[in-house]
Amino acid sequence: MKQLRSDARNRAHQIWMPSKEKQPQSRRTHRISAQDSTWPRRELRGPTSKGKLPRMSATWLSRPRTLRTRWNGLHFQVPLLAEVYGIEGNIFRLKINEETPLKPRYEVPDVLISKPSTVRLLSCSTDTGSLVLADGKGNLKCHITANPFKIDLVSEEGVMMSINLLGQLYFEHLQIPLKQRTTKENEEDASTDTSQQNQEDLGLWEEKFGKFVDVKVNGPASIGLDFSLHGFEYLYGIPQHAESHQLKNTGDGEAYRLYNLDVYGYKIHDKMGIYGSVPYLLAHKLGRTLGIFWLNSSETLVEINTEPAVKYTLTQMGPVAAKQEVRSRTDVRWMSESGIIDVYLLTGPTPSDVFKQYSSLTGTQAMPPLFSLGYHQCRWNYENEQDVKAVDAGFDKHDIPYDVMWLDIEHTEGKRYFTWDKKRFPNPERMQELLRNKKRKLVVISDPHIKIDPDYSVYAKAKEQDFFVRNHEGGDFEGVCWPGLSCYLDFTNPKVREWYSSLFTFSAYQGSTDILYIWNDMNEPSVFRGPELTMQKNAIHHGNWEHRELHNIYGFYQQMATAEGLIQRSKGKERPFVLTRSFFAGSQKYGAVWTGDNTAEWSYLKISIPMLLTLNVTGISFCGADVGGFIGNPEAELLVRWYQAGAYQPFFRGHATMNTKRREPWLFGEEHTRLIREAIRERYALLPYWYSLFYRAHVASEPIMRPLWVEFPDELETFGVEDEYMLGSALLVHPVTEPKATVVDVFLPGPNEVWYDTKTFAHWEGACTVKIPVALDTIPVFQRGGSVVPIKTRIGKSTGWMTDFPYGLRVALSTKGSAVGELYLDDGHSFKYLHEKQFLHRKFSFSSGVLTNSCADESGHYPSECVVEQISVLGLRKQPSSVTTHSSDGNDRSVAFAYCARKATLTLEKLSLNIGTDWEVHIK
Repeated sequence: MKQLRSDARNRAHQIWMPSKEKQPQSRRTHRISAQDSTWPRRELRGPTSKGKLPRMSATWLSRPRTLRTRWNGLHFQVPLLAEVYGIEGNIFRLKINEETPLKPRYEVPDVLISKPSTVRLLSCSTDTGSLVLADGKGNLKCHITANPFKIDLVSEEGVMMSINLLGQLYFEHLQIPLKQRTTKENEEDASTDTSQQNQEDLGLWEEKFGKFVDVKVNGPASIGLDFSLHGFEYLYGIPQHAESHQLKNTGDGEAYRLYNLDVYGYKIHDKMGIYGSVPYLLAHKLGRTLGIFWLNSSETLVEINTEPAVKYTLTQMGPVAAKQEVRSRTDVRWMSESGIIDVYLLTGPTPSDVFKQYSSLTGTQAMPPLFSLGYHQCRWNYENEQDVKAVDAGFDKHDIPYDVMWLDIEHTEGKRYFTWDKKRFPNPERMQELLRNKKRKLVVISDPHIKIDPDYSVYAKAKEQDFFVRNHEGGDFEGVCWPGLSCYLDFTNPKVREWYSSLFTFSAYQGSTDILYIWNDMNEPSVFRGPELTMQKNAIHHGNWEHRELHNIYGFYQQMATAEGLIQRSKGKERPFVLTRSFFAGSQKYGAVWTGDNTAEWSYLKISIPMLLTLNVTGISFCGADVGGFIGNPEAELLVRWYQAGAYQPFFRGHATMNTKRREPWLFGEEHTRLIREAIRERYALLPYWYSLFYRAHVASEPIMRPLWVEFPDELETFGVEDEYMLGSALLVHPVTEPKATVVDVFLPGPNEVWYDTKTFAHWEGACTVKIPVALDTIPVFQRGGSVVPIKTRIGKSTGWMTDFPYGLRVALSTKGSAVGELYLDDGHSFKYLHEKQFLHRKFSFSSGVLTNSCADESGHYPSECVVEQISVLGLRKQPSSVTTHSSDGNDRSVAFAYCARKATLTLEKLSLNIGTDWEVHIK
């Protein structure tokens, strides 16, 4: 970057500083030049999996290079435009783009929920070559240096983050195609010895992937930038990888890759990208949490290098050498194949603040229908209507609740989506009525590939309207997937999404009913004979954008269109449920995701926990892993442990591939059936708590499944824990993930906390590790002192049966003898909670021997006849002499109670306290 000239600096102020009559703006601009360039190259590696195409991966071979263009024998640097914005909520945005590109570069649309509300950045001081910008409060500042280009983000405690501290900014500019350059220019350029250079450049314009050739029309266009996080050693985020929750240092060729791919039986502890990607990471240390959201949907790599803190370092040699403390620092380098640099810096300071800042950009978790929080039963494939009926009856016979039956691709006519196999499923409406009578639902699959068949109406209509992705020659892109030769709907086109949404109407989707919901699979997109089992990067989308620009957002768009289709089907009245395998930042607005084709091994059960924690802290709370493992046949012990873990994770589905043995919960002997039944019933008992957590995620951006560091941000011991987690703020869950385990070490955080075993009511003080004996029927779950957890006291065949079932309250007292909690309640399926305020939000509090039920949100109203019939108070040190209830109607009643001194537990039963009215319970 050349030194800023005063005229350039003044011009930027003239352009972007508002006049008194205009709305204040937040942007500052400077011209810079790209200096360092890293070139992406890809290599194929790995054996061929049986029944699958070769697995491929990517490495980035880097070589520093000054970005210059040879033109008429002259060298010149390409000017870049850097813009800094302040956004409401302590967010800064940095955009870097070519000042005058040959054509527009791709900027990711549709992810941000609205145009961010900007705040005015004030120029605190300025001198030649530097600029200091501050937000209105003055406690956050951007120090921008011109030569060399660097930005420091500074708080009252000092520099938090430096951008381009390592000088790794690079920006490959778009170039005129080689074949269009004139003979004269070539002759003039030939006057210099550039043959080797031209040969190298030509190789970067075309790259080979086996039989595929990726032609870059305007040459390579990758971008990159480094961020140095001062004092930070713990980083999290950038899903999806089968890796630890805490991000690891990367070495040569080990960068975290964000590139959505269909990877069957993915390897664990691997930084390769799999089905989804969220280019967003969080950094945490004592006293501060930061976020970096790199808004780019092309193939992206992230390199991480942490230098741990050194207590003292010598600043000079000799007997009087001074000693100085050196803070830790983590350097993060983002690299994307194309697009622009568009990065949001979320400055916290707390984890909660960062979650809200990110959701203010990309949206919060959608409020799901209640049924989707129950248990889902799936396999590839339930054979026919008789099979569905038998499996459904099996759950009732064995007294196991479940909510949703799933059908994979075999339910269709030759893998033609929106159709039914007439032999296997001749009467789908009748089958759905069977499920409806049990108050259950059906989910069917709908993938993005469309079988090439002129007699298939979906194909014919899409073909007629040019709704498919095109190849680089202009024809429809054709690839092989489940139906054979297929075309791929271009979901980046708003008209395609609108049309696709219309396919879910009952008139268009013959055989569907209002209890049918959707599963989007294979939407990375998966192309069996494509490079890395996906679409060629030079395929063409709406707006003439190449697939390389938007690959990671393709599945996001399909889920968006599907969710909108289900909403339109109900004329805007009913909430959708859509599960997707591929996802991007903002996918939380449209439904749920899962971790893909895992394997029936203990290691995959164990890795599912950090994978789900990472999704939760990056905004996607409605997530889960296939219970039992999709691939292979789990032993009975593993299956039981997986059900126990899945029951305490947000999305709870059993699933298996077609060549596995049947594994419905009652097929492993009565004892294992009993254990699985108990685990699923525990899930259903906690549904009031689950639903309340989803409401908090929806309105307040609070993750549902939380790593310990989120709930205990000032306890260093929690920062690396990933084998246990908080479910909301009240429950700590430590799934058993080792075979034949007889004891687990459970870390109970918080020096001033007390923790209660939810089964035995035994309690421990916090800030210690406890050895908990476990048998096969043990699920180590602990309730945090100071919390109130609402439960259902009875379990039905599905969530629909439990609407009017009574509640219980489990009150766990803190060391100070107090507790708080909440309950959210609505009709569980419609948007009336949003449009008509039909909901109840109740607050429970216990203090000085009084438990109070009061209204947490006066704007809500919802008629409910449900009652609280049972209350347990854990940690009550003294047996009470009396217990009475005081209702809002003025009636006071004496209540029978049972007290266990050994467990310090008070139990109240046979109560009849309406959940929606104010009341008190007095314990004396």
